[in-house]
Amino acid sequence: MGTEEDLKTNPPCHPRACAIQDCLKKMNYQEEKCRAEVDALYECCNAFYERSGDGARTVSCPKASLLRLKMKQRAQGM
Repeated sequence: MGTEEDLKTNPPCHPRACAIQDCLKKMNYQEEKCRAEVDALYECCNAFYERSGDGARTVSCPKASLLRLKMKQRAQGM
C-alpha cells in the first residue's frame, strides 16, 4: 500500500502503525530493526498533516509538532 491509500484508511495511516507492531513482534521488540516501518509511518503522518492541517487528529500518528521533532531527530541520527 502506498501513502495515498494509507491516508484513505480509517483511521488514516493505520496500516503503517500496524506494520510497526508486526515488525516489533517478529524482531523480538528490537526497535532498531523496524526503522523502515517507523519511517514509513512518519512519512504517512507527515502527508496526513500536510493535507489536513496541524490540528487534525488520527490515533495512528503523534501530534504534528511531536512528529516533526521525531523526524528531525531521526534525520540527525538520534
